[in-house]
Amino acid sequence: MLTVYVPRDTTACALGADGVVDAIVAEAASRNIEIKLVRNGSRGLFWLETLVEVETPAGRMAYGPVNASDVTGLFDAKFHEGAAHELGLGLTEDIPYLKNQLRVNFARAGIIDPLSIDDYKTHGGYGGLTRALALEAQAIVDEVKASGLRGRGGAAFPAGIKWQTVLDTPNEQKYIVCNADEGDSGTFADRLLMEADPYQLIEGMTIAGLGVGATQGYIYLRSEYPKAHEVLKAALANAYEAGYLGIDVAGSGKHFDLEVRLGAGAYICGEETSLLDSLEGKRGLVRSKPPLPAIIGLFGKPTVINNVLTLATVSAIFEKGADFYKGLGTGRSLGTLPMQLAGNIKRGGIVELAFGSTLRDLMEDFGGGTASGRPMKAVQVGGPLGAYLPESQWDIALDYEAFAAAKAMLGHGGVVVFDDSVDMLEQARFAMEFCVVESCGKCTPCRVGSTRGVEVIDKIRASDSSDKQRDDNLILLEELCDTMEFGSLCAMGGLTPFPVRSSVKHFPEDFY
Repeated sequence: MLTVYVPRDTTACALGADGVVDAIVAEAASRNIEIKLVRNGSRGLFWLETLVEVETPAGRMAYGPVNASDVTGLFDAKFHEGAAHELGLGLTEDIPYLKNQLRVNFARAGIIDPLSIDDYKTHGGYGGLTRALALEAQAIVDEVKASGLRGRGGAAFPAGIKWQTVLDTPNEQKYIVCNADEGDSGTFADRLLMEADPYQLIEGMTIAGLGVGATQGYIYLRSEYPKAHEVLKAALANAYEAGYLGIDVAGSGKHFDLEVRLGAGAYICGEETSLLDSLEGKRGLVRSKPPLPAIIGLFGKPTVINNVLTLATVSAIFEKGADFYKGLGTGRSLGTLPMQLAGNIKRGGIVELAFGSTLRDLMEDFGGGTASGRPMKAVQVGGPLGAYLPESQWDIALDYEAFAAAKAMLGHGGVVVFDDSVDMLEQARFAMEFCVVESCGKCTPCRVGSTRGVEVIDKIRASDSSDKQRDDNLILLEELCDTMEFGSLCAMGGLTPFPVRSSVKHFPEDFY
């Protein structure tokens, strides 16, 4: 029987994947061609969606971007037999954008049926859990520490140290919380992983529970991700039915339960302590630290909070071993990071590479330059709180320390590209306005500083180039940034100055 793959993830569906499916089913029926249609996850090559793949003796052949109106022509050309067509891309694995990556987190994305446990296991899934079940809790934590895994949510804190703290804190009840409230602009890796390979996250969270002695986990999912919610609920039900969750995980006698909870629709709930408040049913407000959530976290109990990519990576570490993982990357930035290309970019999507490649390589070799065809002017890395980098900084290595040295942050790996038509004063204003809208309001530097920041930038825009007040307002803007950076309770206010300062420093012509 002919097997055809059409993605079911959010991006592919937004670009017409469901219509393509309907057209393929109807066309195959009219021609008496028996097909097996698999709704896989996206490969992350978003500029080629809808990407249709056909199983052939030589491997999976790719066609894209396919619209519903293209389907009749594809059948006429016998695409279902892997024949040539103007939308033909050859073997999927040979597409350079995909072939030149080093995929660990996304090794199965687009290959398997996201809801098939058998598919997942055939491609190495649950091998890590099997190994972890044979280890003592301390040995599990030691493996994570040995791998060099750091949090992929932005702060890059060593995951093993956080786990060790939770393990060492005595309590009858402990929790594993996955921060899946992916709110940064230009980021979609968490969503794609949950939609394309949900068992990887479930397995990683289960291993985390075994490692620290937690019997309950929660996935705090961004409310704007309905397809991810649908996939996760189905995957959790399947995992329970197959015995990989519950009171007897994989027949080991060990207990781990897992639920998905929808977020509150607030950016600030991506901050770990605000997330805990929201998960407890309260308004999401940033908590002062100490105490650390690892000691007093969800419902006052010791809690591991990591983001999707961090916890998903755990399953790969236990499947392949800590030595494999720490053998990738550079310096203290070990392993891989899925970078997300967005904005004014010709070839947007997921690019998973070992740490150490350059930003320029990412944007030019993979991204192909701007979608508009105009020269690139600025790139923002790390979400709406990340710095804007000019061309002079595009050869910076993709690792945490290199970005920190450049007064920037790698964050969750979101890369938003702008061409030379962008107004950087407006981008600085957007950063302050974003903080105004999304601040929880608990601390004055963030709540009031961002409001004053918008006002000051508006005054700079309105003033004449010869007006001395412009220079005075630029000084005032810098002072506001100092107050926000050093006085705010959390990164919401503390990092908002990054995009503002970088705009003024690297693109002063837009402020005069």
